Amino acid sequence: MRKTFFLLFAVCGAFCLAQKQFQPAGSTLLETVDGDLDGDKIPEKVLIYTTKDDGELGKIREIQILKNAGGKWTLLEKSRNAILESGGGGMMGDPYGETKIEKGILIISQMGGSSWKWDVTDKYRFQNGHFELIGTSSTYGRPGDYWKDVDFNLSTGQLNYTNEVENTAEYGKSSKETYIHKGIKINLQNRNQEKQRKIILPKTKEEVYF
Repeated sequence: MRKTFFLLFAVCGAFCLAQKQFQPAGSTLLETVDGDLDGDKIPEKVLIYTTKDDGELGKIREIQILKNAGGKWTLLEKSRNAILESGGGGMMGDPYGETKIEKGILIISQMGGSSWKWDVTDKYRFQNGHFELIGTSSTYGRPGDYWKDVDFNLSTGQLNYTNEVENTAEYGKSSKETYIHKGIKINLQNRNQEKQRKIILPKTKEEVYF
């Protein structure tokens, strides 16, 4: 019992030192998530910080992923692009929803808007030395008008688009389309660029931004 307590204390102490080492100066910790992300059955630590640095839409957020290798914590990857700024949700304010790990996949959910609402969920897998975006799903619309849903699997290139229209007098008929678009490479470092990426669907001519 005493030995177990000592080991837990040592592990906690080592992590606290690592967190202090890598934490951006003046930042506050928003969330911590544990889970195996690289397949070695040793949980990584995912840390979300609200930094002291100002962006165009509030405080800049930073995500860090720490790896435990031989009892020593190292920084596996970090990014200030994957998490939106603290005021990026528009009238709804903070867009941050949650971060979780499921079956080795890093999942980040964010949302915002006012009467018109949006939400987006990104899925990242550790591959090719980075956390690459393998899927993103989003919803945009307003009750009584329409809801547009996009589910884009970047691994296969399949993009499923649905536009469920309620106010047909103003917005026309509902529509849907499945389109294959391969070759897009996005990771934690280059997500949420100032100039959004765009795909024009050939059948419906809808513009999909991500």
